[in-house]
Amino acid sequence: MSVSLRNAATTILSLHLLLFLVNANSSIDSYKTLKMIFNPNATVPQSPPRTPAFFKDFTINQSKHTWARIYLPRKPNSIKLPLIFFFHGGGFLFYSPATAYVHSFCTDLANKTQSVVVSLNYRLAPQHRLPAAYEDSVELLRWIKTSNDSWWKRHADYSTCYLMGESAGGNIAYNTGLRAAAIVDEIKPVIIKGLILIQPFFGGTKRTPSELRLEKGTNLPLTVTDSMWELSLPVGVNRDYVYSNPTVNGGDKVLEKISLFGWKVGVFGCDGDQLVDRQRGFVKLLEGKSIHVVGRFYSGGRHGIFMDNNTMSEKVFDLVKSFNS
Repeated sequence: MSVSLRNAATTILSLHLLLFLVNANSSIDSYKTLKMIFNPNATVPQSPPRTPAFFKDFTINQSKHTWARIYLPRKPNSIKLPLIFFFHGGGFLFYSPATAYVHSFCTDLANKTQSVVVSLNYRLAPQHRLPAAYEDSVELLRWIKTSNDSWWKRHADYSTCYLMGESAGGNIAYNTGLRAAAIVDEIKPVIIKGLILIQPFFGGTKRTPSELRLEKGTNLPLTVTDSMWELSLPVGVNRDYVYSNPTVNGGDKVLEKISLFGWKVGVFGCDGDQLVDRQRGFVKLLEGKSIHVVGRFYSGGRHGIFMDNNTMSEKVFDLVKSFNS
């Protein structure tokens, strides 16, 4: 079985397992919640990409079946461009760089911010629980410096790199950032300049006001997020584990290094997302650590809106450009 087919099979298995567990304990139609239609042939219908771009795939670790899709702007305006490592969402359980909405966002990200974008296909839970995705992400950072492909040599500015992710991918970008900050000498010439977290997926055992307010919302009800954590966290831990709750014990000690390095951090959220209170709390945590953090929070909206709404996507692209100005 090819890497792409094997990944598709893993994605479908994880998705159906999650939806089975959720629907068995709830009256909520999770297929409707996730805006998917169940097909008897076990496929998930997707929309075509919005924007053409140059891209190609690289194998990262053949034994782990990890790979990455690399994007170049169609009309690069300079030889050396910032390098953005992107991590897709999906509750750690499903999707890949080849998923239509992920591919579309990354092509727009490359074209509109004039960046080289690397979208990682990390291992998925529940077959590979956390920290597998974090380990795959760090391996990507190490792999980049050994690649001799002309795309890297010709276009990527290794001294200006960002870790970006949406939802679960935002969680991965943050936790990968902690690991990267602890091994800066080992990943050179890759130099991280900051993090861009789009509605990052964080959790905790105590419910926040936004979680209670949107507990049964059709976009991302608590029963769905609880199941995602149950299937992705290490066996035997709860949602106050450090992988899910970044505020545990006052935050990771590595945050002090991130402050010293002068990393810029952008966090996006909106009131229509049940996770918004956790995202606001995360911004306050970073502010308390004297980290340069920019919180961008908007009224209304929903979880996932920054990925599939052009107006909201532009807000992300604008922040990326401001970080590089």
